[in-house]
Amino acid sequence: MIKKTVYLLVGILVFSGCTEKKETIKPPNIIYILADDLGYGDVSIYNPKSKIQTPNIDKLASEGMLFTDAHSPSSVCTPTRYGIMTGRYCWRSKLPTGVLRGYGEALLEKDRTTIASLLKERDYTTGVIGKWHLGLDWVLKETYEDSINDKTVHRNEYGTVTQMNGDWIDFTKKPTDGPLDHGFDYSYILPASLDMEPYCYLENDSLTELPNEYTPGNDLNTGSYATAAFWRPGRITKSFDFYEVLPTFIGQAKKFVQSHAKDKNPFFLYLPLAAPHSPWVPKEVYDGSSGAGQYGDFVQMVDAQVGDFLKSLDENGVSKNTIVIFTSDNGPFWKPDFIERFDHQAASKYRGMKADIHEGGHRIPFIVRWPGKVKAGSESNFRTTLTNLMATCADVVGVSLNGNTAEDSQSIFPVLLGNKAQTVEAIPIVHHSSRGFFALRKGDWKLMEKRGSGGFSIPAIVEPKEGEPQGQLYNLVEDPSETINLYNEKPELVKELQAELNNIKNQ
Repeated sequence: MIKKTVYLLVGILVFSGCTEKKETIKPPNIIYILADDLGYGDVSIYNPKSKIQTPNIDKLASEGMLFTDAHSPSSVCTPTRYGIMTGRYCWRSKLPTGVLRGYGEALLEKDRTTIASLLKERDYTTGVIGKWHLGLDWVLKETYEDSINDKTVHRNEYGTVTQMNGDWIDFTKKPTDGPLDHGFDYSYILPASLDMEPYCYLENDSLTELPNEYTPGNDLNTGSYATAAFWRPGRITKSFDFYEVLPTFIGQAKKFVQSHAKDKNPFFLYLPLAAPHSPWVPKEVYDGSSGAGQYGDFVQMVDAQVGDFLKSLDENGVSKNTIVIFTSDNGPFWKPDFIERFDHQAASKYRGMKADIHEGGHRIPFIVRWPGKVKAGSESNFRTTLTNLMATCADVVGVSLNGNTAEDSQSIFPVLLGNKAQTVEAIPIVHHSSRGFFALRKGDWKLMEKRGSGGFSIPAIVEPKEGEPQGQLYNLVEDPSETINLYNEKPELVKELQAELNNIKNQ
């Protein structure tokens, strides 16, 4: 009788196990929207006094978590993008300072794990749509294959070609190194910034149209470099329209989402916009819409386009299971005379602007929405940097990173979930300017190795006199605008922070 009862129970359990419908939980889609040169103070939810209104970005923040102490790893374009892709600081690469141009060679190492390759290994469909600016290995015409030397190209101390003559390139052949070689299943890109030739698109590493035309450039003598509708002279495709680049990228991104919304596997979309970086080219409907001139009008167009894209996530039914991250690659290009003219502080209360080692160069808006996981309307002062994407996504998908991958990346996954028990202290962050100035942020303190901005703000370089501080030290809680240099007053703290910075640099 006992045996029969046992067999009956086992049979019931087995049968119920065979017939029970098991629910498979699909990992979240991940969308990373990277604005270009958007300032902390440009976004109205960060700066109530902003002369620019960003209702769509503000709404995204109200639906997720807003970070108040987020930073780009560099205060200029290319190095930050390398950090996002790899989880490591770009000064560890073959481009220790500066940026690439449109004909610069591919910067990502062949065997380097990227965020795209990491997620692709976890069955994500991966795509990049927007400004690449990490170099492409263009194919040279046979006549010029042996023409590259230190006198004919721009080459840095590591031998990296940062720019060459576009006339040497065979545009009928696809580059031998592009996004598809670094983990992306799909790509639709602009080679570099929108003010740098060649002005063209590449889809899946192939040109959509040959850049056989020539533009003499625009707004080259406005009196303020890289502002207004400024772009450099160079090669351009016949149909290229500067005013349509932003809508083109948003349109392509909407198509990508629509095509993969019902897929069994999740998707990762890296959407690096080419705006509001110069040229400032708002469409006519936005002219005069802000209180910050042509730049402000362009930012408001960016906000509207981002809003249009976010709406498409709802229309395709993917919003609920999608992590959306919105941020910027560095601070704004907003000179002191613009602050006075428009009474608008694009970097908010923070000192400096794009390219600088000061906060205005690298403190950025950073917003994360994940319905049901990240508390809507929440705010975090956790100190984070854009290299943290790799470790965070690894946590999201349950991957352990080895010691040679993303060494400058810290997961903010517990912060997003509001899990205080698992949230550890933020690791020290290294800041880097366009001229190669280093700074270390640890706790409330920020140490800069040198004097001056190290970027665009004047003075860029200060040579200390005898007895003067050799560097800069600020308490960012008491002095967020970096006005009181405590370098000479706290020598022991300077020594401690400098040792920590040296240790990170020498890893």
